[in-house]
Amino acid sequence: MAQLDKLLQHIVTKGSRALRLEPNQPPFLEFQGGGTQPLLAQALPPTMLEHITQEVIPPQLLGTWGQRGQISFEYLLGGVNFRIAIERSAIGNRLKAEPIEPNFAGAGAGQEISFIELESDRPAAPRPAAPAPPPATELAPAPVHASAAVPTPAPAPAPAPQPVPAVAPAHRPLHPLALELFMALVREKGSDIHCSSYEVPIFRVNGELEDRGDFGVLSPSQLMELMITLPNQETWEKFLATNDGDFAYGFEQGGCRLRVNFFQDRVGPAFVARVIPNEIPDPDRLGLPDPIRQLALLPKGLVLVTGPTGSGKSTTLAAIIDLANQQRMDHILTIEDPIEFVHPRKKCLINQREVHTHTESFKSGLRAALREDPDIILVGEMRDLETIAIALETAITGHLVFGTLHTSSAVGTIDRIVDQFPADRQQQIRVMLADALKAVISQVLLKKIGGGRVAALESLFITPAISNLMREGKVFQIPSAMQVGRAYGQRLMNDVLIDMIQDKKITAMDAYMKCPDKDTFIQSVKRAGINFDPRAGLTGEM
Repeated sequence: MAQLDKLLQHIVTKGSRALRLEPNQPPFLEFQGGGTQPLLAQALPPTMLEHITQEVIPPQLLGTWGQRGQISFEYLLGGVNFRIAIERSAIGNRLKAEPIEPNFAGAGAGQEISFIELESDRPAAPRPAAPAPPPATELAPAPVHASAAVPTPAPAPAPAPQPVPAVAPAHRPLHPLALELFMALVREKGSDIHCSSYEVPIFRVNGELEDRGDFGVLSPSQLMELMITLPNQETWEKFLATNDGDFAYGFEQGGCRLRVNFFQDRVGPAFVARVIPNEIPDPDRLGLPDPIRQLALLPKGLVLVTGPTGSGKSTTLAAIIDLANQQRMDHILTIEDPIEFVHPRKKCLINQREVHTHTESFKSGLRAALREDPDIILVGEMRDLETIAIALETAITGHLVFGTLHTSSAVGTIDRIVDQFPADRQQQIRVMLADALKAVISQVLLKKIGGGRVAALESLFITPAISNLMREGKVFQIPSAMQVGRAYGQRLMNDVLIDMIQDKKITAMDAYMKCPDKDTFIQSVKRAGINFDPRAGLTGEM
């Protein structure tokens, strides 16, 4: 028995006109003449109200509910037909239930009817005596609720619900609100925009989220109208089917591309878009040191760029690939999800493939790459064991492979790769990794003093000594080897952060919050003579 059934019974026994459920209020009955009566002493929290409504929504209307955030249908309980209208609001679901008069020919159980606004008390208009037959595509009625005891005549069909637009978005102009939002994001040099149902748009500028109340609160229907103008038809249909969608959008008016993700949450549709400049990043502007730039000239091997999401891994890799494009005459093949920076041909032939568009997955694209005569391969993300294994084999067979991983340190990346494999293969992988791996760049993005953001790059270059430590499984000794190998370009993250503090590029507190090993960082700060107390957030001069 659904929880709502117990409340609906009071409508009949007490002769009320309607039952209302509102977030953070007790359920109450409405009577003719305007009187009300609470049914419970305690208020219904939004989570409980969401559970109550989800129990009774017919399965065939869940898609419409998720997209529109409002639904209305008939519900049979104990021989009494109720019209239930549910609406999603910013604070939770709201429900109104009314008994249908015996002489009212309502819609079929489980079929959508015209939504009755919860704020309105208008009586329902009578239906025509001889309604037209339903279209062939109309959903079949939901089964009658199990608690129904008395059979009722077959109800007349309701008008079919308005479908979500399915016209190919490629033929639609960009929605005016989307144009305003994206132009404002580019103008204010923001990196990301967040648009969620019943929220104002939010920009991420210099790493901080900023509400943009001047655009107003976005409704689910407003978001759907905006979102359909962005992807191609295939991506839009995938979003409607799975509630997820990833793609890149060329925003010509702003002189950039956008990496866009569509999704549904508990209150409706939402999306996030990240700005990707059209111009390839300049290594000088990024501050890439010479040892990292030289990675573009390696004949073969595996180079990994690691860091948390949003740390600029794609930007660093794009700069290295562009250096190779300028200085080599080779074939570069990229496998990305989605394609971000678009590389024009300079000296190299470049083919860029997108996962789910040009190839099924990273591993299938990487496996096919071996038959496409590449010299340099970029793997946008090494997500699983098979992709990592193929990348290792590709590097060993004489190709230069660049890839990314989500790890917090260069040394931790080695353990992360080895631990992906079964125990009986780990020693073999250590040997392969010691032969194939050439460098690991681990980076974090920090707020720059004076505005903007700057990347801190930890760099591990595989020397013969470090390669031997990897074969023997003595990864814990690598940081000590890095300390004495600065001539090879080795830089530990703490050393990089200390230098940036002394150069007044970042604050000590920001560095402390981003560093992976905080205890070691505090000791390094003291040795450098920097007055820093993380408990008080104090920074001082040397």
